[in-house]
Amino acid sequence: MNSIIDDLKRQYKFGGMAQRLIYWNIACFLVSLVFFYQFRVGAFDFPNWVALSSEPSIFITKPWTLLTYAFFHDGFGHIFFNMIVLNFSSTLFLTFFNQKQLLGLYVLSAIFAGFMFVLGYYFLNLNASIVGASGAIMAILVATTTYSPLMNVRLLLIGNVKLWHITLVILIIDLMQIRLDNSGGHIAHLAGAFFGFGFIKLLENGTDLSKIVSSIIDFFVNLFTKSPSTPFKKVHKNYKKPTEKTASRIVTKDKTQQQIDEILDKISRSGYDCLTKEEKEFLFKAGK
Repeated sequence: MNSIIDDLKRQYKFGGMAQRLIYWNIACFLVSLVFFYQFRVGAFDFPNWVALSSEPSIFITKPWTLLTYAFFHDGFGHIFFNMIVLNFSSTLFLTFFNQKQLLGLYVLSAIFAGFMFVLGYYFLNLNASIVGASGAIMAILVATTTYSPLMNVRLLLIGNVKLWHITLVILIIDLMQIRLDNSGGHIAHLAGAFFGFGFIKLLENGTDLSKIVSSIIDFFVNLFTKSPSTPFKKVHKNYKKPTEKTASRIVTKDKTQQQIDEILDKISRSGYDCLTKEEKEFLFKAGK
């Protein structure tokens, strides 16, 4: 049991942003099972400080729900399908872009899709609430398709198809169902798709929207991270620094860091499971 937990910890730490997003979604789902699941009726009852409500009076007083809704799901089937598509689309996205851009796109598209849901229901004079990562996932899929529409994707029982064929089918299904069932969810899906398209077009013109999220995260990390205090050192003129010893420590540190970087590059290319036992043990010891 401990080995499984240790393996999960290593995968979380070194597996990349796609796996972390999946872990966060699963963790939120487990929390919702404990606190928000009504066993008597067999359904979830999400509070309005978690789910995104289209009611203006609720939405305005709880703006953080523009993001929290994108990490909770209304049922096992809901999260299972979304996590499969998230893993699929994120793997393709990371073929061309980096981890920070994936996180930035997920967060910003979730906010945009949630806002469009609220706006759409306001004009339709409807009132409801939504949860789910579908809008953000759709943004990642459409962004990748926009950048490389002719990428070949091999599907089980079907064979090789173009990426834009898969995306087009999903978009058509959303458009067909927008007035039939779960209109709010489909509005969020289409809004996410639009944001993913715009994200790539802006990126191609030199504007990386993901830097907004990266800058905010860096600000709070630096805010709550104490800079290491430097102890007072008394300097003597006749004292000579042990230059050879210092150089030796620096070389050792550089070699270790170089080996870590090489292993992380290998993980980003082929995944954590491709590592040898020795490489996994080395990363585990280096992370302590």
